[in-house]
Amino acid sequence: MKPATLSMRLGLTVILMGAALVLLLAALAVFALDHELASRARKDLTRKMLQVEHNLRVDLRSDDLGVRAHPLLDLVMGHDNLSLSVLAINSRHPALLSLGPALQSQHLQALPAQAQLTFHEWRDASDTPMLTASRVMHLRDDTPVKVLMSLNRNDDSALLDAYLHSTLLGLPLVLLLIGVAAWKLVQRGLRPLRHFRRIAGLVSAQDLGHRLPHEGLPLELADLARAINVMLDRLDHGVSQLSQFSDDLAHELRTPLSNLMGKAQVTLARERDAGRYREALEDSVEELTRLSRIINDMLFLAQVSQPHSQVGLAPLALADEAARVSELFAFSAELKDISLKLQGWGTALADKLMFQRALSNLLSNAIRHGAEGQPVTVGVERVADGMAVWVENCGPGIAEADLPHLFERFYRAGSGRSRLEGGTGLGLAIVQSIMRLHGGRVEVRSAVQGPTRFSLVFQTQ
Repeated sequence: MKPATLSMRLGLTVILMGAALVLLLAALAVFALDHELASRARKDLTRKMLQVEHNLRVDLRSDDLGVRAHPLLDLVMGHDNLSLSVLAINSRHPALLSLGPALQSQHLQALPAQAQLTFHEWRDASDTPMLTASRVMHLRDDTPVKVLMSLNRNDDSALLDAYLHSTLLGLPLVLLLIGVAAWKLVQRGLRPLRHFRRIAGLVSAQDLGHRLPHEGLPLELADLARAINVMLDRLDHGVSQLSQFSDDLAHELRTPLSNLMGKAQVTLARERDAGRYREALEDSVEELTRLSRIINDMLFLAQVSQPHSQVGLAPLALADEAARVSELFAFSAELKDISLKLQGWGTALADKLMFQRALSNLLSNAIRHGAEGQPVTVGVERVADGMAVWVENCGPGIAEADLPHLFERFYRAGSGRSRLEGGTGLGLAIVQSIMRLHGGRVEVRSAVQGPTRFSLVFQTQ
């Protein structure tokens, strides 16, 4: 079964809620009208009963009820829906007076009467709704009588039925209007989503430049549009980086492969002695070693760049580990007459092997680009938000235009000097990935004439 559209679901929901609300309001209106009519009937009977009590108490005795009943007749005259009965209490002839429509119902005579005014709802033989007010009153001569005043509520019942009938007749029209209005409102409210769908259909890996407009949208949709635009910005940046990386990787792999093929073709072009073949193999091994380093670095970058990558962080004595790494580079530093100096002490949360690799890359670069006879310093110091391990050399500085790009993969400052000196162009990218994995950062500071300092900033305990 094909699922219903969002507009259909919202429209039906609004229609059903509107129908339920209209029915509820109609029921409340009927209840309120019925309650108001009953309340008015009781008030009218109460007022009439007060007038009857006054006339009985002031003007009439028991002998006058059949002769001088005109004060009571005036109360009932002109009201076809009113009836008045005055019944003697404890008498063989209970009916002393009966005015208005004949009400000789046994049910009426059986109604109780008390000193306080009471009301009784009942139906006569023709199923007409009646409301009777009863009370014990006293005549002028203190004769107790039971007074019953009845109100025919047939008009009230007819009015209530007419209102209910008209409400039921108008209900389909009201529901139709609610449905049409709800459908138009839903369609108008979902218009931005249709625009979102159109923009989404234009987005592809080759074209990520489309963005969702968020001006004039409801707050929720505006937030959604901004979030989608941020996502598209990240995807656009990531795809651009991936495309640039693919181009750089192809270029980096093409160079050693071209060297290998060229050297092999030249060597095999004619017969050569064993020394020439050995020299060609040594050159091939050098290029293959470079290829292997690029591949290993790429695998490591792919591993540490995954969002789910985790490292076991533990307190690490930074100065001790820096001393161990420096010992590994002592020989290459001596070849350039460079002395390695260490200073400072501190502890940070870090993974031992990854810290050694990050520091090795920085130390290797510092020795490679450092000035002969000048020292390379490795320092540990506390900074505002953690512990920093820095490596500083006194060689030529890095141009300010190159500083923002130093940590990009395969980027080389100074016209590709790293490639000429055997670098892969991935060392600083690896350092940045390691620091991100630690929740830290890597910083660089360089003057035009030197020195240049790279700093690893770690979280403290």
